[in-house]
Amino acid sequence: MKIGILGAGSMGSGIAQVAASFGHEVVLYDTNIIAVDKALDGMSKTLDKLVEKGKMSADTKIALISRIQRSDKMEDYVGCGLIIEAIIENLEIKKSVFSKLESIVGEDCMLASNTSSLSIASIAAACKKSDRVIGIHFFNPAPLMKLVEIIPAVQTSKETLERAKGIIDSWQKLTVLTKDTPGFIVNRVARPFYGEALRILEEGLADIASIDWAMTELGGFRMGPFTLMDYIGNDINYTVTETVFSSFYYDPRYKPAFTQKRLAEAGYLGRKTGRGHYNYAEGTLQPEPNKDENLGRMIFDRILIMLINEAADALFWQIASRDDIDTAMMNGTNYPKGLLKWADEIGISACVQRMDELYENYREDRYRCSPLLRKMAKEGRSFY
Repeated sequence: MKIGILGAGSMGSGIAQVAASFGHEVVLYDTNIIAVDKALDGMSKTLDKLVEKGKMSADTKIALISRIQRSDKMEDYVGCGLIIEAIIENLEIKKSVFSKLESIVGEDCMLASNTSSLSIASIAAACKKSDRVIGIHFFNPAPLMKLVEIIPAVQTSKETLERAKGIIDSWQKLTVLTKDTPGFIVNRVARPFYGEALRILEEGLADIASIDWAMTELGGFRMGPFTLMDYIGNDINYTVTETVFSSFYYDPRYKPAFTQKRLAEAGYLGRKTGRGHYNYAEGTLQPEPNKDENLGRMIFDRILIMLINEAADALFWQIASRDDIDTAMMNGTNYPKGLLKWADEIGISACVQRMDELYENYREDRYRCSPLLRKMAKEGRSFY
C-alpha cells in the first residue's frame, strides 16, 4: 500500500521513516519543499548512525530512503491507501486540509490525523465520506516510540478502524483503542503529572528541583515533571493543557497554571530555546534539590494519587479499557507502572482516603474522587 504523510516536521518525517522501513512507498508532502528536503537529510543522517553501529546495513538504508518520494503537490497522493496528517494543532486548518484531500484521493483511501488532542469527529465532518476518517496518534520520536493511539470518530466505519489498526499493527507498534475525547488516553491521564507539580510549586511547598527529585528518585519516573515540560516545550505542553481544559467545559482538574503560561509568553520554552523551568546555558549550575524524604514523599504521593484518580476516571467514562489505559501510560509516557495496577498495590480504600484528604484541605472540585474509585472501595474490589 502506498502511504501519504502530510507534514514534514519531526513527527511527519518520523512516521514516513516507519512506513518506509516496512516496505511501503511513501509520499512525504509539505507546502514547503525545503522542509521536506531538510527532513530527508535529517533522516539520512540518523540512519547513517544506525549503519555505523551495525544495526542497519547500508543497502537497507539506501532502499528505505529511496521509497520516500518528496513532494509539495497534493496531487502526488493519487493512489495512496492511507494518508496520515501531521501538521499544526489547529482544527480549522486540519479541516481545510482534509476537505482538499478528499477531492484528490480515491474512494477507498483512509484519511488519518495524528492530532494529540483535537476532535476527530470535527475533522471528519469536513469530509463528504466521513466514515473513512480516523485518528492515529503516534508519539515522538515515532521510529522509537512503540505506542500508537487509535481513535475512531463517531462517523468512522468498522472497516476503516480494522484496516487502519491492521496497518499500524503490521508496523510492529503497540496499539491502544480510545474514545474520541479530549487528550485521548495519554494526554488526558498525564495532565496531573504536570498540573499538580505546578500547583505544588505555586503554593510554595517545594521548588522545581525538589519536585523533580521526588518523582525520579522516590517515584521511579524517568523524568521529573519540570524536566519533561522543558523537553516537550512549555508552549506545546501549555497548549495541550489549555485545549483539554476548554474542551472539558473548564473542568478545574485540568486548569492550566499561570507559571507555565508566563514562561511560554516569555519565550522560555525549554531545551529548544535554552531556557525554561531550568536554564540550559552552558556553564549554568542547576539548582540543588531539597532531599528531605518526608517532603519528597508528600510530593510523590500527591502527584501519584492525582494520576491514579485520573486513570480511574478515564475507565469510569469508558474512554478505554483497563489494560489499554495502563499500557498507554507505561509506553506513551514511560511511567514505571500502570496507574491502575499501582492503585491496587496502594489499596483502593487508601486511594479514596488520600483524595478525600486533598478535598477536605482545599475544598476544590479539582480534588473530587473518581466515582469508580469510591464504588470499588465500598465493594472491596481491585482493578486486577
